[in-house]
Amino acid sequence: MPTILTEATLPPISLQPPRKRWTREELDALERTGLFDGQHLELIAGELFNKMGKKRPHVNALLLVVEWLTQVFGTQFVNQEAPIDVALEDNSINEPEPDAIVLRRKSLEFISSNPRPEDLQLVIEVSDTTLYLDLKTKAALYARAGIVEYWVLDVTSRRIIVHRTPQEGQYASVAAYGAQEKIAPLGAPQSALQVSDVFPA
Repeated sequence: MPTILTEATLPPISLQPPRKRWTREELDALERTGLFDGQHLELIAGELFNKMGKKRPHVNALLLVVEWLTQVFGTQFVNQEAPIDVALEDNSINEPEPDAIVLRRKSLEFISSNPRPEDLQLVIEVSDTTLYLDLKTKAALYARAGIVEYWVLDVTSRRIIVHRTPQEGQYASVAAYGAQEKIAPLGAPQSALQVSDVFPA
């Protein structure tokens, strides 16, 4: 007679098979082999994410926000898709490349090393298919690093989600600004961005 299985008698089931966790050192070595030629990879929590293949709304939102950031902060202080360092304990398995960053020092002052959290005034991710990653995994990563301000441009909902006040691995202040609202970065409180300006209809 067959045994009736219930949730209580089932063995623990792993929803995902075990995956290889990569380090920055291993990724650097692999990239030197040419294996990933033509791919743009980002290392987050030991996993590799392909940064290629962005959709047009993502491209347009990034173009417009970078144009605005450049007007406010100056060309030398704004980078697109440049790698950054995070908290020391996270650095070995993370090398995020935010869509845009605003530096406290001129970009050309970083000769051979990534900007560190204290070098960053603002970090921005443009999100269409990666909203969960950007709002959960990356927000926690940036909060642990003490990055003072982090924006997520939610392309689908036409809003900007602003994270501030990093405390104990999370942002104490998280607020969503809709298309008809304005937001000024902490580093330039006199300069307000109309949210709809980065989400063309």
